[in-house]
Amino acid sequence: MHTAALRSLIALLFAALLTALPARAYETTAGAAWVYDMATDTVLLEKNADVPMPPASMSKLMTLYMLFEALRDGRVTLDTRFAVSSRAKALGGSTMFLNETDRPTVDELIHGIIINSGNDACVVVAEGLAGSEAAFAQQMTERARALGMEHSTFANASGWPDPAHRMSMRDLGMLARRIITEFPEFYTLFSKTEYNYKNRSEANKNNRNPLLGMGIGADGMKTGHTTEAGYGLVGSVLQGERRVILVISGLDSEAARARESEQIVAWSFRQFLLKTLVEKGVPLVSVPVWLGAASEVALVAGQNVRMLVPAVAGDALTAEAVYSTPVTAPVTAGQVLGELVIEVPGIEGAKRVPLVAAADVAAGGVMVRLRSAFGRLAAKVAEAAGS
Repeated sequence: MHTAALRSLIALLFAALLTALPARAYETTAGAAWVYDMATDTVLLEKNADVPMPPASMSKLMTLYMLFEALRDGRVTLDTRFAVSSRAKALGGSTMFLNETDRPTVDELIHGIIINSGNDACVVVAEGLAGSEAAFAQQMTERARALGMEHSTFANASGWPDPAHRMSMRDLGMLARRIITEFPEFYTLFSKTEYNYKNRSEANKNNRNPLLGMGIGADGMKTGHTTEAGYGLVGSVLQGERRVILVISGLDSEAARARESEQIVAWSFRQFLLKTLVEKGVPLVSVPVWLGAASEVALVAGQNVRMLVPAVAGDALTAEAVYSTPVTAPVTAGQVLGELVIEVPGIEGAKRVPLVAAADVAAGGVMVRLRSAFGRLAAKVAEAAGS
């Protein structure tokens, strides 16, 4: 029985409208960047994406994630009140203007971190959850490792400059994706444009995310800036069925950050279209079945295959069905027998989709086995005669 993997070119899967040239590569001015399409799990752009860098206030997303987990686990509620230490009050930079007499609720602290980027609020959360900011930073690092964030190490809860405080752009982006998918009830807060705790924050009440006011579907997430890091942004934009997460760092001004973010969003949505390339259950190729009640079985995708396709018409996509043959009966409908490998110009990495049997194929009876045995005998005789 021949078991070598076969490749069958699927030439007629795609209509003319799905043909494409490589999308125009985007040359970002950011020092580091990572751009990701959530609908298709596709990385659209990466530049120094795995280099640990100072994340500034963008690392507050990890503090928030830890707090959201504490809410989910029932360790705290939105009404839980935390004490404010003199250390939290004294921390400089962005603030929600807490003092030692305050007992802010978790809900108020979440607003203060997301909208005011309050360093004081981050220290309050760290001390409230772990007893000290140092202990909380260690927990952040350990949790990040458990989540697969290999290039993140935390020295504090706020993103305050520290040589040991580092995150990669990819880690920040995947953390943003986790917040969006795991905590949708809290993610809506990232679109709020202002928060003024006890009417103290007039000078710092506005959300600094420049994308929120552009009318482009932006609904999060977090800016950052220090002298070492430059200006950065973790942004999230929803247009139609697509959500794009962008992470940039190393810009030299607020204006440059806003301009680059807007241009990346425009490129991400205009250069790529979301298409259904393969429909669930449509036969793509048939493979022979050894000793089966039927001589072959069709292979189908078990689900619709949706991918991003560069918007400019041109050269065709390529798709290959890869499988081993023949398949030995019995075969069960839904059994994985191969994979469809799709390559799209302008998108790095092939899309691999399991191909499954479209129907059951029972083992053949005595006559099928006799015919197979005679066939093999005849083949051997012919081979011997030829030699």
